[in-house]
Amino acid sequence: MSSTPPETETYDVTLSREEQWVVHHVLSERVDEAIDDDESPPTWTLELVETIESDSETLTGYQARRLHDTLAEYVDRDATPRQDLVHGSTVLTRLAEILDAEH
Repeated sequence: MSSTPPETETYDVTLSREEQWVVHHVLSERVDEAIDDDESPPTWTLELVETIESDSETLTGYQARRLHDTLAEYVDRDATPRQDLVHGSTVLTRLAEILDAEH
């Protein structure tokens, strides 16, 4: 059984402008859904939006895992625009490589 990596572990994830837009869009949707449900948005989404908007490339292990899972859901939707699929899939591959290296 593998152990969970410490949350202080960070990863540099370089995103193109288009990839940043897709990630920002997916995170914004997550925040909007929470607000529409009269809930507080998950803290990790707000922190990650701030990270992306500040052009930082450093994600915690937790943020990378959550972003991977959220982005995978978005890419799997039938209604996701083709261009978002291209950029979203590229980010997913990059995140998967980082997360696989953890184990």
